[in-house]
Amino acid sequence: MKIKVKNVSKKFRNNFVLKDVSLEFESGKIYGLSGRNGAGKSVLLKIICGLYTPTTGEVTFNDVNYNKKDMLVPNVRALIEKPNFFPDLTGLENLQLLANIQNKITNNEIYETLKIVNLESDMNKKYSEYSLGMKQKLGIAQVLMENPEVIILDEPFNGIEEESVKQISKFLLKEKMNGKLILVSTHIKEDLEKLSDIIYYFDNGSVIQK
Repeated sequence: MKIKVKNVSKKFRNNFVLKDVSLEFESGKIYGLSGRNGAGKSVLLKIICGLYTPTTGEVTFNDVNYNKKDMLVPNVRALIEKPNFFPDLTGLENLQLLANIQNKITNNEIYETLKIVNLESDMNKKYSEYSLGMKQKLGIAQVLMENPEVIILDEPFNGIEEESVKQISKFLLKEKMNGKLILVSTHIKEDLEKLSDIIYYFDNGSVIQK
């Protein structure tokens, strides 16, 4: 898989939040997006996922522009900004509900994913009872559970304890070796340096360093 971001800008009203960004990502690598909050990282990730249309420029997956085709990009899973699930369902029930959409995985695969994010002991609690870190873990689990080709995580370790951060990071490094394309965005430079093959630095909507 190769993702190409070509001269992408995004304007909301009269304000450009992305300015002529061009980047390339390929399978078998972890890419870090670094920069303060509001630098444009999350907007770029939403454009890559097809949630926003760029004002100018384009994003292609293996040279296909899914925005032009008005189609969702296949085999991409993302956690962008805060996760949100049904509050009266348990963590497990929320993942089962999502898994039923495509019926690609079994309950055993969901359980295994909950172990990866260190949430198996809390999977039968209602989502409304989850702490910030537990919510983040469930959000990461829904990204990982169907074995996507492209994994996109925006500020994934927010509120998560160090032991689980290490466990999830170890899994992401393993997935990289399995040929996955992984994008991780955070303003915490130390997290990116431990994970990333390449880090792109954002400031005021532009990539300022590669």
